[in-house]
Amino acid sequence: MFGGLRKPRGVRIAGKRLSDILEAHERFARAAAGGARAELAGANLARIDLTGQNLSHAVMEGANLEKCCLRSSRLTGAILSRANLRGADLRNCDMTETILREADLRGADLSGSELFRADLEAVSLQNGILRGTILRQAVLRGADLSGCDLTSASVRETSLEGVKLDGTDLQSAVVRDLNRRPDAQQADGSADKR
Repeated sequence: MFGGLRKPRGVRIAGKRLSDILEAHERFARAAAGGARAELAGANLARIDLTGQNLSHAVMEGANLEKCCLRSSRLTGAILSRANLRGADLRNCDMTETILREADLRGADLSGSELFRADLEAVSLQNGILRGTILRQAVLRGADLSGCDLTSASVRETSLEGVKLDGTDLQSAVVRDLNRRPDAQQADGSADKR
């Protein structure tokens, strides 16, 4: 499924090697000298091996990441609105507060990923694989999760109102506190912190 991937060293974006952009972004993410945020909006990153990259707060809005491998990458706060992530490998990613609004994730594998407070509004995730994925306080308004594999997934403090779930099996998923406002705390202060 993810064979034939290109290496960042052989890819140029606006005249710069992608590997150099990623190295500068790694320094940016660590607040180190010489760092620069990865500005990859609209870039063609299809079929590139980005395994284990730190792309926290990178700007990839509208980028083509089709069949890209982002396995075990850090995408905390990254902007991926309207990105093409069809068939992408997003297994075991930290996607805390990642913005995926209107992204195309059809057939993507997000198994084992953390989507705490992620914005998935109007996302297309048909036939996606979300085995063991954590969706807590996520925004799913208008999302299409038809045919998704949510085996052992955890869906908590997330509204499924208006979400398409045709052919989606939630029987083995942990589904709790649905339609609860993410910022709401229980009156007695005993809100689950996990």
